[in-house]
Amino acid sequence: MASPSESATTPSKTAEQAVEEAEYGPRVAHEWMILGVVSLAQLMVVLDATVVTIALPSAQRDLGFTNASRQWIVTAYALAFGSLLLVGGRFADLFGRRTALIGGLVGFGVASALAGIAPNVGILIGGRALQGLFGALLAPAALSALTTTFTRPAERNRAFAVYGAVAGAGGAIGLLLGGLLTEYLNWRWTLFINLVIAGVALLGALAYVPNHRPAGRPSLDLPGTAYACSGLFLLVFGFSRAEAKGWSSPQSWVSLIVGCVLLVLFAWWQRRATHPLLPLRVVGERNRGSSYLGMFITGAGIFGVFLFLTYYMQQILGYSPVKTGLAFLPMVAALMVSAQIATITLLPRIGPRPVVPLGMLFGGVGMLWLTRLDLTSSYAPHILPPLLILGFGMGLIFAPAMAMATYGVSADDAGVASAMVNTCQQVGGSIGVALLSTLAASAATNYAKGKAASAQVTAQANLHSYATAYRWSAAFFFVGMVVCFFLYRWGAPKGDPELQSSVPM
Repeated sequence: MASPSESATTPSKTAEQAVEEAEYGPRVAHEWMILGVVSLAQLMVVLDATVVTIALPSAQRDLGFTNASRQWIVTAYALAFGSLLLVGGRFADLFGRRTALIGGLVGFGVASALAGIAPNVGILIGGRALQGLFGALLAPAALSALTTTFTRPAERNRAFAVYGAVAGAGGAIGLLLGGLLTEYLNWRWTLFINLVIAGVALLGALAYVPNHRPAGRPSLDLPGTAYACSGLFLLVFGFSRAEAKGWSSPQSWVSLIVGCVLLVLFAWWQRRATHPLLPLRVVGERNRGSSYLGMFITGAGIFGVFLFLTYYMQQILGYSPVKTGLAFLPMVAALMVSAQIATITLLPRIGPRPVVPLGMLFGGVGMLWLTRLDLTSSYAPHILPPLLILGFGMGLIFAPAMAMATYGVSADDAGVASAMVNTCQQVGGSIGVALLSTLAASAATNYAKGKAASAQVTAQANLHSYATAYRWSAAFFFVGMVVCFFLYRWGAPKGDPELQSSVPM
């Protein structure tokens, strides 16, 4: 027989559980296993942006393709991924996150295998485009699954701390993994590694991820899809061509102008569509809109450290690909620590308004510090400190911004809200790479103008170009600091009735 004390506490515990379920909905089974699955899926997508980059010189020697073709191996992925993200997110909302997640994992694995066994550059480019297509299905499905699984504030914050750390650190981990695989195995393993990651994540998705989908017949906004996909495609393509051909290229400007017009038409149509691809209620909420803008600016700025610091360490200091990847690990560690602090400790107490701008400030300071690097700089005293500052800042941005970008959104809109996070980061990254590459190239040319050609002049010109890119990256972060400070709401996020009434049963 139960003791009096047990009898007294049991009803109280049951009442607490009832109140919790009324406020947040019933718990989803195997929450932390789902976090592991979606984190693996996100890691694979983020890794792929950098892990293949280091392998490109080896692939070029093996398959014998031109520099122009090498550019398309990167661009094909970016075009497919960036232009189809919103559609991928809406697919997850309409047909179920589990369906989208499994389809994305299987497709991404098959595309990676195709690219990995490619006998020529044409098949390699085709495989990379398919990777981008299935990545656009996979990334928003993973984040929206996380959003609808963790609805209790404390657990949600912990989950987004892990997910944000993975999303922010994946690029640096990709540099290390790409160097290791290329140096000790073969460039093809930078693609085959996705089969391992996708296989593990697929088993977890089949076992643990539920498949919430709205009642009734799904309806896709076909005109909105056409406007969004073509507009984003032309925007990413225009910036990619500007990076490769320069801003004098008519093809770049025509693509950018037409892409912007199509995106304006998309925004106009979303106000009139019966079933909009991107409901304005998703982007209209102040904290969500601020998070999307913050991710866009961060995407534009962070490529300065990954792209140009990689060049500096390999071309100026003579680091191997593996040593370059190892050099980024302290940045990853700092990012993971600050992501935990930001989402578990700071966000629930003071909200995103002080946290994300502080991360932007750290990003700007770290970038300015990198401008002091010269031909004789060494790792510990000169490169490591700004990397730690940058890593800490990125953790303060990525995890809270991702958490707030999907906070309070209804379960039926979680996929497209998640897709907006990835779209903003992808388009911001495309713009950042194009602008920074052009500015750096112009700086190098101007520095070398009128000087006798020599190895020393070339090295100094490259160094000057990297510093120019760091300064512009710092400017992006400082602008982001001001914008996010004024756009985010004051105070900790509160419970959202829309969220509470739409938790999947």
